[in-house]
Amino acid sequence: MSEETKNVDKASLEASDIRDSVISQELRDSFMQAYAKNTQGELEDQLGDNVMILCENLVKIYKTKETEVLALQGLELKVEKGEFIAIIGSSGSGKSTFLNMIGGLDRPSAGKLYVDGKDLFKMTESQLVDYKKNTVGFVWQNNARNLFPYLTALQNVELPIRFGDNKDVEKRALDLLNLVGMAHKKDSKLNQMSGGEQQRIAIAIALANRPKLLLADEPTGSVDQRTSDALLDVFRRLNQELGITIVIVTHDINLAKKVKRVVMMRDGKTSSERIIKQEFADPSLLKGFVEEETHDEFAILDRAGRVQIPREMLDAIGVKGNRIRLQLEDGRILVTNGESEDGEDGDDGKDGKSGKEGKSRRKNKG
Repeated sequence: MSEETKNVDKASLEASDIRDSVISQELRDSFMQAYAKNTQGELEDQLGDNVMILCENLVKIYKTKETEVLALQGLELKVEKGEFIAIIGSSGSGKSTFLNMIGGLDRPSAGKLYVDGKDLFKMTESQLVDYKKNTVGFVWQNNARNLFPYLTALQNVELPIRFGDNKDVEKRALDLLNLVGMAHKKDSKLNQMSGGEQQRIAIAIALANRPKLLLADEPTGSVDQRTSDALLDVFRRLNQELGITIVIVTHDINLAKKVKRVVMMRDGKTSSERIIKQEFADPSLLKGFVEEETHDEFAILDRAGRVQIPREMLDAIGVKGNRIRLQLEDGRILVTNGESEDGEDGDDGKDGKSGKEGKSRRKNKG
């Protein structure tokens, strides 16, 4: 048997392990009971009872003696309970910083941030510890950050459970391993598992505290496409059958194509969102690589009426400076170049080439 065939068979085995695994009624009930313990957040009356994450004008500034770095620049985002979203963006766009904010690992500098009805700005250190212990779970890209290499898979999952209610520790750990299709690897250590298997153990660990919100930072960044598909099946199942809200930060465009809602970040802000088309809403249609455009893309309008226009669109109408013209015509807003090629104010679009041609190109697109 060739090495390629072995890899395919192994990936198929991993996927079948997930499909054949069973969520026990006891495990399902334990999650529901944990959710019921604190369903009334302190700000639920203001936010509504179906909001898991709400950010308004969120700012994060990192300071050193020499300089300041503005990582988040007025981010606005709302995530409903039970949603499964992906956040994508180039390096430095602020997506990992945002994940740290909602995970309670870092403090915002300004704005508003509510998670599960709690105001993270007002939390004391002890309240923040309780929040991380009972509300969120993390899956990191770096497996060394997820697992202790000298412990078995079962022992790794048992460890965080012992910091909780400490009841039926081994049984709960086995239930979680079975949930991610890894019960057969319970006695294996880190060096005896593939990258995909390690990540599935990491997901089981992240579920040990019965989180309402699961955060994953590049969970498929170090695995092949088949294993990535298998991991996505795990996340989708957790979302659908246990109702866990899931936020994934990823560079994996193919993975993002299979998530119903994709948030695009640029320069520390939400720049646009992609919503899956109805014909691709069935996950069974999204196996392997997907060549078709699966989502409709929408620009995001913030509370001040600001919107980010992609650079390629501005280049298409010849915008080089920081001025544009906006014109309302036939129920549409037309964007045209606000400057001429020599840097002076552009014409009104009647006589000059820049405004007229720019308007024509933008109108044809809209």
